[in-house]
Amino acid sequence: PELPHIISQEGIKTLKPRSSYTDDDRKKVQLNAKAKHVIICALNSNEFNRVSYCATAKEMWDRLEITYEGTNQVKDAKINMLVREYEMFSMKENENISGMFVRFTNIINSLQSLNKCYTNSEMVRKILRCLPKSWMPKVKAI
Repeated sequence: PELPHIISQEGIKTLKPRSSYTDDDRKKVQLNAKAKHVIICALNSNEFNRVSYCATAKEMWDRLEITYEGTNQVKDAKINMLVREYEMFSMKENENISGMFVRFTNIINSLQSLNKCYTNSEMVRKILRCLPKSWMPKVKAI
């Protein structure tokens, strides 16, 4: 929640003095304090130092979000890189099926964490297409 504020005639936003808080303002301040406390309790000292100067829980959350997820441009770049990795995916020489599947799963999990999802049938088709020729009899049997 946003802290109570006043907008002056010049359009300048300043914090409201505590003496003029309404009951609703007090609730907002309490909610903000609780939310900040929850966030702070979940952080290590380095992360705490990154957000300790923030006035509101929203500012803290936004700072942490940008730190760990990046801006929308960074997210888009990560998605593009992972989609390309997905599209170019193939089984490497001398790689066993489990190693290939671990690499594939890592790519899929990274994409899902960025809200880019493929259906199960798309993923199965992709895996079947990337198998080497020696696997073709098994692929045809499927």
